[in-house]
Amino acid sequence: MLPMPDVSRILSAIEQGDPHAADQLLSLVYDDLRALAAQKLASEKPGQTLQATALVHEAYLRLIDLNKAQHWDSRRHFFAAAAEAMRRILVEKARRKRSIKHGGQRARIDLDEALVVGDDLRENLLELNELLEQLAGADPRAAELVKLRFFGGLTGEQTAEVLGISPRAADLLWAYARAWLFEKLNRASC
Repeated sequence: MLPMPDVSRILSAIEQGDPHAADQLLSLVYDDLRALAAQKLASEKPGQTLQATALVHEAYLRLIDLNKAQHWDSRRHFFAAAAEAMRRILVEKARRKRSIKHGGQRARIDLDEALVVGDDLRENLLELNELLEQLAGADPRAAELVKLRFFGGLTGEQTAEVLGISPRAADLLWAYARAWLFEKLNRASC
């Protein structure tokens, strides 16, 4: 934790409109805000996609809005406001995820679970094989990635290396392929 005079001095400079003070404040309080964000995210449900760094930055932008006059009585007041801003961000994100527009009425199911729902695994494998052939027609690289990940047991990084693409591109392609296959599996079961 930082000494109060430094933070209070910078908070005062922000109130007076100093454009450089916000940058100085972030460098001083970043570690403390990051710890606060990690603590907030630790109590969230598994599968949370928001990272502590993103939460810190979003909360900080809300706190240090140069267009709005903010008055901070003390360092403690600033951190209390930061905690409240993080809480609001998490609540907004949860509400957004619950909305129909963002799939709030749908349950998340892993591809592995979707394939093993039926009694006969061989039928599911045959169905998956058919779907992989269809996917290969639409996107051969995505079909190859599914084969490597699902049947070959490779990790995302290993798959990226085999396909000659970046790990991030492999992750995006994996997400696309899983969504495509899941949609087709759901249509077939209806």
